[in-house]
Amino acid sequence: MVSTDRLRRITEAVREAGSVGVAELAALTGASEMTIRRDLEVLADQGVLERYRGGARSLLLRGEEPPFALRTQEGLEIKRRIAAEVAGLLTDGESVVLDSGTTCLEVARALQHRRLTVVPLSLHAVNALAGAPDLTLLVPGGRPRAGELALTGPLTEASLSALRFDTAVIGCCGLGAKEGLTAYDLDDAAVKRAAIASARRVVAVAEGTKFHRTALAFVAPATALHTVVTDSEAPEDETAALTAAGVTVHRV
Repeated sequence: MVSTDRLRRITEAVREAGSVGVAELAALTGASEMTIRRDLEVLADQGVLERYRGGARSLLLRGEEPPFALRTQEGLEIKRRIAAEVAGLLTDGESVVLDSGTTCLEVARALQHRRLTVVPLSLHAVNALAGAPDLTLLVPGGRPRAGELALTGPLTEASLSALRFDTAVIGCCGLGAKEGLTAYDLDDAAVKRAAIASARRVVAVAEGTKFHRTALAFVAPATALHTVVTDSEAPEDETAALTAAGVTVHRV
């Protein structure tokens, strides 16, 4: 098991159980106890958990999103394939509002050499696109969320309501044909809704692990989406239900 997958498994196990011993985590992941101790130090530095002698306890509540720094390394190749597919759906000259989140950050990197007008909704994506030679970068107002650097609040929503986009590229924390698009953070959900309302076309990006998962804040029904770009791990029943609802599904 590669280190990023192991860190994810450890994070999930500790969050589900509340606290887990080093020996149990070693058995779960197939790694040595020495390796597990090093992993726990990494996760403790990221604020995911608190170490104690012989194990660790979670600092994440069940409904909380793991830290941005941890998520950037999870499923990176899948996120890059999704980003390349999204880039292929965009035509030069389009205006695009680009959501926050780690998958959308990879989309930003895939657009660095395109002739587009882009409004990124996170400072991570702003940094990725700053200096792109042929791209017109517009930066909205708002308050960056700690760690995520996602722009939120009334200034962000007002910036979006003043514009009209060809395409909104929207990330999510959970997605399902029945439950729709959901997010962990209420302010983030409000910004996503404003972006969707300001766009002619809505493209949602979601790794297969996001299906059958429902976060706290409702963003929009599945019928508000025109296209979903996901990977081969997306469950067949969910993608079939989305297709039946009129959503085009791209698997990468």
